[in-house]
Amino acid sequence: MKATSNDRKKTIAAGSLGVVAFGCVIYACIQLFGGSSAPAPTAPPVIVPAGGAHAASGSSAQPVVPGGNAPGVAATKLASTSSSLDPTLDQTAMLRTESLEYSGTGRNIFSALYTPPPSPMAVSKFSARPNNKGPVLPPAPPPPPPTCPPTCPPINLKFFGTAKHANGLVQAFLLQGEDVYIASQGDIVGRKYKIVSIAANSIQVMDLQNNNTQTLPLQMN
Repeated sequence: MKATSNDRKKTIAAGSLGVVAFGCVIYACIQLFGGSSAPAPTAPPVIVPAGGAHAASGSSAQPVVPGGNAPGVAATKLASTSSSLDPTLDQTAMLRTESLEYSGTGRNIFSALYTPPPSPMAVSKFSARPNNKGPVLPPAPPPPPPTCPPTCPPINLKFFGTAKHANGLVQAFLLQGEDVYIASQGDIVGRKYKIVSIAANSIQVMDLQNNNTQTLPLQMN
C-alpha cells in the first residue's frame, strides 16, 4: 500500500509538470507567430491652454488644438482698428506717405515688378532746322562707266556710210581691211563685233571678246 501511494504522487507531479510545460510551449508559440510586431500606438499629446489648465482636470477633458492649426478651425483675427495702434503715432503723416506714388525713372524698390525706363527717341540732326527749302530730290545717279577702259584694243572697223530702205531699215557700210560689210542693228560682223545702234554720223559697236562698246564716227574718206 505504501509503495502504491508513492507511485500515485509521482504520477500526479509528473502530470502537473507536463501541463505547465505544455502551457509554456503554447505561450511561446503565440508570442513568436501570433503576436503583432508593431508597437502599440501612443496617444497624441494633450495641448491645454495656459488659462484653461483647470478644465483638463475634469473627467470629460479632450485634446484642445489652438485655432488655425487644424483644418476647419478659423484663425484668430487680430485687431486692426486705430484703437489698437500706438496713440503717440502721427496717423496724418502716415496716410500722407502712403498716398505718395513713385514717379522717378529708376527702379522702384517698393515694387516687385521692374519696368525699364523708355529709351530716348533718336532726334535727327536736321529736325531742328526750319524747313525753308523746296522738296527734297533724290540724288543724281552716278555717271555711266566708260564704254571701254584705256587698255581695250580699238575696234578694227571703219564706218563710211549708211543706207535706208523703203521699209525703214537702216544699214551701215563697214570696212575691215579689204572686206566690206553691210550690217543692220544686232548683226555680228566678222564673228567678233556686234552692231548696237546706227546713226547718221556714228555707230556703236560691241567687242564681244573684250565685252566693251565703242563709238565709231563716220569717216568721209
